[in-house]
Amino acid sequence: MRAKSEVFAQVLGFFGLFGTIAVTALPMWRVSAFIGANLIVMEELWEGLWMNCYREANFRMQCKVYDSLLILPPELQAARGLMCVSIVLVVISLSVTGCGTKKSRCCDDNIKSKNVTLAIGGGLFLLSFLTTLIPVSWVGQTVISNFYNPTVMDFQKRELGTALFIGWATSGVLLISGVILLISYSKRRSKEEEPYADAYLTEGTDALKEGSVYLERTPSSFYKHHQYL
Repeated sequence: MRAKSEVFAQVLGFFGLFGTIAVTALPMWRVSAFIGANLIVMEELWEGLWMNCYREANFRMQCKVYDSLLILPPELQAARGLMCVSIVLVVISLSVTGCGTKKSRCCDDNIKSKNVTLAIGGGLFLLSFLTTLIPVSWVGQTVISNFYNPTVMDFQKRELGTALFIGWATSGVLLISGVILLISYSKRRSKEEEPYADAYLTEGTDALKEGSVYLERTPSSFYKHHQYL
């Protein structure tokens, strides 16, 4: 059963990898809000980490890569770096977790080394969860605060894009993967310590046997006197 949970965690990890790549590549982090003066505007704007896209009615979409990183707001600049780090962490987590599974031939069948490797893989999944959740939540919080800010013009207001929702779902998948692996590691560790506890109890019993003194039972004088009569 434990091996199945580890395989399930790896499958979730692959979904997390695809999710982080999709979130990083999609331009739909912030989309134009059709409110107020923008209600009748027939142009839709998508803003992502690498490019922005315009789509007009009955026309195909046109995308343009950002000319400079410095023109982006701080939350998108940080999101670009953190999402790239997240992809790298998920790839490393999958590689490390694969070496820590029981069926793997890594570590020369050393159970203790495999347990440590599995724990490292689970920790990296949790770290990738944070590097995915932080930029997505930061951008989402900025979009919401600007949307309800009365000093921001209507054409400058944005709504939450599809990439943000995918990012939140992906961070949840990475969190579940890391938790499953760490729970599996704790169960392995407890099972690894059982033989040492049994050996300690056996040594204690042997020591008691060696330190005990055999006392020969001798009949009492009253018994001998009763037997003589």
